[in-house]
This record gives sequence, C-alpha cells and structure tokens, in this order.
Amino acid sequence: MTRTDGTAGAAAPAGERGGAPDAFDLLVVGSANADLVVRVERRPGAGETVLGSDLAVHPGGKGANQAVAAARLGARTALLARVGDDAHGRLLLQAQRAAGVAVDGVLTGGAPTGVALITVDPSGDNSIVVSPGANALLTPGDIRSAARLVRAARVVSAQLEIPLATVVETVRVLGGAGRFVLNPSPAGPLPAEVLTACDPLVVNEHEARVLLGDGAGPDPAGWARSLLALGPRSVVVTLGAAGALTADGRTGVVERVAAPRVSAVDTTGAGDAFTAALAWRLGRGEEPAAAARYAARVGAAAVTRPGAQEAYPVPAQLPPPA
Repeated sequence: MTRTDGTAGAAAPAGERGGAPDAFDLLVVGSANADLVVRVERRPGAGETVLGSDLAVHPGGKGANQAVAAARLGARTALLARVGDDAHGRLLLQAQRAAGVAVDGVLTGGAPTGVALITVDPSGDNSIVVSPGANALLTPGDIRSAARLVRAARVVSAQLEIPLATVVETVRVLGGAGRFVLNPSPAGPLPAEVLTACDPLVVNEHEARVLLGDGAGPDPAGWARSLLALGPRSVVVTLGAAGALTADGRTGVVERVAAPRVSAVDTTGAGDAFTAALAWRLGRGEEPAAAARYAARVGAAAVTRPGAQEAYPVPAQLPPPA
C-alpha cells in the first residue's frame, strides 16, 4: 500500500510480503513529476514571448519514467519515490500501476508533486525546467527504511532529480547486494563513493562535459575513457541518433553501438527509456554492448510518439536492430 503521511518522514519498509521482501529485476530510486508540455515553433530568447500549443499534462520524472519503461518491456519493476497528495500525484501513481510497477515504495505528502515544464520544437528536441516539489523530500532515512527492498533488487537505478544525499545513501544501503546504475541528470559533481559504485555511469554529451569539465575533448570515445578514470566500473555515453558508446573499466574496451533510424516526434524521456532497458538487460547478464544495442532500439521507439511514458514501447513495438 502507498503510504500517505503528509510528512517527510521515513518510509515504512517497502516491498515486503510475509516478512520477506519481494525480489525485483529493477528497483528505480528517483523522481516522479508531472510533465507540463507545450509544443513551440521555436524556443523563446531572453525577454521574448512565443505562442505555443495547448498545454498537455503527462506522467513523467526520470525515476517514474524508467520504472514504466522497464515494466513495459517485461521487467519486474518497483519504484521508490515521493509524490504530493494532489491530482498530479494521483496521476503518477495511476500510470505506474497501469504499467505494472510495484508502488509500495512510493510515499505521499510533504510537498506538492514535482513538475517539469517542457517545450518541444518541431524537430522533437526539448528544453526542460524541473520544480522538484516532493522529490526533494525523499530522504536518506526513507532509503534506510526500505533497505530490504533495495538489497533484494537485482539492479538499482538512480538519477539526480532527488537529493544527492539520498543517492549516496542508496549506494551505502545497496552495498554489494546488487548492481548500481546512475544517470547523473541534472549533471553536477559526484562524490567518489557514488562514482566507484556505478556499473554503469550513463551520460549524454552534456552530462559528460559537465563531469569532465575542461578535460572533455571532442571525441566521445575519449569522454568514455576519461569518465572511467574517475572510478566507475563501466560507462555508457548516449549519442542520440548516433547511438551510444560502452566502456568497460575491467577491460578498457570501448565499443560503439548504432541506433535504428526513425523519424523523431518528441525526444522527451528517451534517455530514461534507454537507461531502463540497459539496466534491465545488464541485470539479466548481458554484455554491455549487447544491452546497449537493445536499449538503443527502446530509445528509438520512444521518440516516435509524443510524450514520455505514453510513448514507451512493449517488445513487439521495437524497431529492428541498426
């Protein structure tokens, strides 16, 4: 049952049945937002007003997106997050349940549900501003209270739309019990404790450049190697329509993975779909390049329809491999 307490206190232990935690293929620890989307002919400059389409409201947030994407593909998935006791929160919970995601780990209350303000241009590219709301109240104590759920998951995936301290606590609670995947978005400095736990660290071009700073050169393969030097066990660099790169810290091998060619309608949430698919397939024991090839097909399918979660494919909707 989803806990509704109106506070930012610790969550009751989640995912337990008869004293033993459910085991999940993927536990997503992260954000849940309502996406408020407007389509525009072009993005406004400073001080400029442009007209857009009617406002569309979709369930979103990087954590909630990943959970839905994985569940649609067939992964046994749970979400550990916080939403507000409001219409947006109810929308998000309904979408999770409809996709088959376990929501025992979702807390309710303490602040309004997080909101993402999204503009989408005719090419499908987007710009996003996030108001964290209840996401900012997902605490390290909530992670400790859900420790049995965290440790029972084969893979735990996190992002940075929740407090960094909560991500750090996730790493500590997980220990060596499962695989930890991180998409550092929005990008910012990461402590060594988090970096060395990542297997993989999943970044796009912007996130790679933020993490590397002046050390980022022009070559994505160079970014992957430089990111490995920061301590992750593996790295995946997503390159949009150009596919992705995988880098294995154990072997030093960097491989390029192509993406299927599709007509992009809306790129919102495509990276979340990629990361969810990647994490799930890695948890099944696939090699990084094979998992990334599958994830590239999932990400490609996701951009062919508007919205984030509504656009996520089931396996029969995936395009052929590139």
